[in-house]
Formats: sequence, structure tokens, C-alpha cells
Amino acid sequence: YAVRELLEKQKKDIPILVSGTITDASGRTLSGQTVEAFLYSIRHANLTAVGLNCALGAEQIRPWLDELSTTTDTYAFVYPNAGLPNEFGEYDETPDAMAVVIKEFADSGLVNLVGGCCGTTPGHIKEIHDIVNNFPPRPIPKQKIVTRFSGLEPLRIQSESLFVNIGERTNVTGSKKFSRLIKEEKYEEALSVALQQVNDGAQMIDVNMDEGLLDSKYCMEKFLRLIASDPSISKVPIVIDSSRWEVIEEGLKNVQGKGVVNSISLKDGEESFLEKAALIKRYGAAVIIMAFDDCPPGDVDHDTVKNAVKRTTDWMKRCHKWLSDNPERYGYKQVVFPIIQGGTDHVLRRISTEQLSLYSTSGMKLYKMPFRPTVDDLHQNGRNFPPNFLHESWMDYLYWDVELLP
Repeated sequence: YAVRELLEKQKKDIPILVSGTITDASGRTLSGQTVEAFLYSIRHANLTAVGLNCALGAEQIRPWLDELSTTTDTYAFVYPNAGLPNEFGEYDETPDAMAVVIKEFADSGLVNLVGGCCGTTPGHIKEIHDIVNNFPPRPIPKQKIVTRFSGLEPLRIQSESLFVNIGERTNVTGSKKFSRLIKEEKYEEALSVALQQVNDGAQMIDVNMDEGLLDSKYCMEKFLRLIASDPSISKVPIVIDSSRWEVIEEGLKNVQGKGVVNSISLKDGEESFLEKAALIKRYGAAVIIMAFDDCPPGDVDHDTVKNAVKRTTDWMKRCHKWLSDNPERYGYKQVVFPIIQGGTDHVLRRISTEQLSLYSTSGMKLYKMPFRPTVDDLHQNGRNFPPNFLHESWMDYLYWDVELLP
């Protein structure tokens, strides 16, 4: 974020390389992310190259380099140590031995740039240079367009993915218990609500602190930092949920990985919409676009549905054009989330089948239900409520618009 902001202010463009460090055989970075999750966290930044360095020798780093090289769609590099340190903290691997291992990296098409980190000398670098000099560089693989999120671990959502569960009990308007704990500043207990959702199968968790009696910005910061300290929760991506931009931005500053903003809309005008979209992109998050419509609930006639479909799809076309015309600035061409509030399933079906599939290249669609199921409804029908929605092929995500359940 800071580098891009500085370059923009100075009207400069220079290559940016980002390197991660795998600490041990667990294959995680110093902050606890897997290689794939790490890549999803930074790929928005239009990087020249991504690589791994330090901590491990060339032999030990091989599996994680292979994962990085397969997953990234830019240049890949590796700067390993000269083996592992001995009991005196020194490195014993010779230039010849290290060069032989790195030769295999080049021969396997894993790297575009190579070098050395701790324990390497000019002699190591010369041997590496001489041995890889005649190998062609790694061809950059063409990555399939899918939706990618991450916490400490990656979440890929594609056409063959099953239904994705987003836990919304860490929402002060979605759980009486959570709301009470936050108001009483019992954050550690509130953290157990998030953990329970992940343990129950939530693949993402939605955090919302919008309540009149709360300092929402402070609450968002504190709770997200607590989540970050618990790998059992922070392994999943976070949905930052607020109607206030200052709260959203505070959330973006305190989320590791690639999360989701819920949401932005045109209610404050086109200029504000584009400004927020650009900032969300710079922070490295995806975005939910809120589409409002006044189609009444219940049975409606054909013309009412037709007009609602036209209004909503025209609106989504405008958003899609703005965000995809400049993908380097916004980067949302693979993630467009329509949410329809106040509509009916008639409108949802028509919009999905007639229009929105054209503007969601990963096939992702998210809907917020236009009604509030009762506790009895949820208990009686469980995850299959309502069956005619959850088993439809056009829906990938579902938010229950539930308020103040126990």
C-alpha cells in the first residue's frame, strides 16, 4: 500500500519484488500464512516478481518454491541460504553443492531469478550464475480466473466448488449474544463466537460492529487484532461488514490476507464509489457491490419483475464497466458480487439467469435474503432452508438477513 501510494505521488513506476520467508517444514511464512495464502494477499499489487528467501537452504526450500512457481502469475525467484546453520550459526554448504541444487530449479522451470541469502558469498553467486546461465527462464503460467481469498490459509472458489458458508454471528446486528459481549467489552468471550463459527464449518466470517452505542471503529480494530492472534480463526478470510467507510477502512488496516469488503454502492455518488473501490483494491481486498431495488416482497406481476430486472442489471453494467475498464486500478473483473435487498426470488432468478452471469466471470453470485427467517424456521429446516433457494444452480452464496437471533 505504502509503496504504491508513494509511487503515485511521485508519478513514478519502478519494478517491485516481494519476498516471503518459509520458517520451517510447516511451509508457512513468519506470520503463519501458507505460500498460496501469502500470494493471494499480495497479487493485487501488480508486482514484477514474487519469491522466497532466507531461513532454509536450497534443498529444504524446494517444495515451497514449487508451490509458489505453480500458483503465481508473475516472475518467480528464490534466494536460499547456503544450507542450514551449524551449531555455531555458520553456513557450511559450498558454492558447488548449492549451485547443483539451484540448477535443478532452473531445469524444472521453477524460477526466473536466482540468488543467495545468508551464508552465501561472491563465490556462491558466481557458481549459481555459471550453472544456470544457459537455461531458459520459467514461462509464466496462465492462471485460470477463479475467486481467491485468504486468511492464514487460501480459499479458492470456482465453478466446481460446493456451497460456501459465510458465518455472520460475529455481527452485532446478527447475534444478541455477540452484541452483548461487545457492549460489555468482553472481547475474549466474543472471540469464542468466531471460533465456534469456524469450527462449525464457516469458510469465511463476517464481522460487523455497526451499533449506535458502540465506537464501531475502535471495536472493529480491537476485535480483528484479537482474531489475528488466534490462528484457529484467522485461517479463514474475513468479511469486513459496515455501512460506514471509516469503519471499513479500519478493518482493512487490520486484516491479514485477502478479505472482502461488505459493501460499497452508488448511494453517495459515482465519484465516491470509484474512490472507495480504488482504495479497497490498494488494500488488497475484494468488494461486494450493494444493489438496491424497491421491488415489493411477495407475488408480483410480470411488468414489476421486468422493470426491477432492468433497473438492477443496468446498475450492475455501469459498475462492471467502471471496474473492468481499468483492471490495474480496481482489479475486480473476476469478483462482482450482486446483492439484492428488498427484492423477491422472482427478481433474483431473472437477474441471475438473464444478465448477471455475463458480468461475473468466475461465476460468483451473492444474494442477501429479502426476508428474515424465524428461529423455528432455521431449526426446522437447517441448511436446506429454503430448499428452493439453496438447491438452485444459480446461487453460490447466501447471507441470511437475520437480526438479533440468540
